[in-house]
Amino acid sequence: MNDNNGLKELAAQLRQPDGAKGIEVADMMHASNIGMTRHAIDQLAIADNDHILELGHGSGKHLPYLLQQKTGLTYYGLELSKTMNQEAGKENRAFVERKQAVFQLYDGVHIPFADHYLDRVFTVNTIYFWTDPERLLSELYRVLKPGGKLNITFAQEHFMKELPFTQYGFTLYNNERITELLKKTRFRIADMVTQSENIQSKPGGEATREFTTVSLEK
Repeated sequence: MNDNNGLKELAAQLRQPDGAKGIEVADMMHASNIGMTRHAIDQLAIADNDHILELGHGSGKHLPYLLQQKTGLTYYGLELSKTMNQEAGKENRAFVERKQAVFQLYDGVHIPFADHYLDRVFTVNTIYFWTDPERLLSELYRVLKPGGKLNITFAQEHFMKELPFTQYGFTLYNNERITELLKKTRFRIADMVTQSENIQSKPGGEATREFTTVSLEK
């Protein structure tokens, strides 16, 4: 396999992990993204008994961190990937059995919930792959309760451009570009927090990643 094919395969797995290779990629993503994921959760201002939706939960290994935030929480996870849907269900079997967590597949656009059903929504490192951002954001607005919050967390464009696989099917964002997108929606931008973290880029190497969590209110 030449380098380009390898990069294309990795990009496809990052978008929608599949099979044994997808599980490997998901474990890598969990380790790399846990700081961003916790930041997205920390900025949600979760309350007791909230109904919380995540788009693109991957392996779901971060779920214990979320569910310890408050009491009586119900988590819903939506995925494009059948492999991740199955893996997250296995990883969080106890939460599923207690009806604290529900994992479903979706098509990346239509959100399978009734109007005004959810208190909080978050998503980490998925916006690059949204096929119809305005329509998806409209759907998220619909399913949120009045006063509900949506957090979108993404790595900044200048960092993502340094990664060779992002040339294959990634739409990259900076604060200006995401603001322009969000102006087309009914959401109000409540906050935009950008920070940096050091992450492992290659064995024995580190990179500084700048990422942003945008908090939107209905």
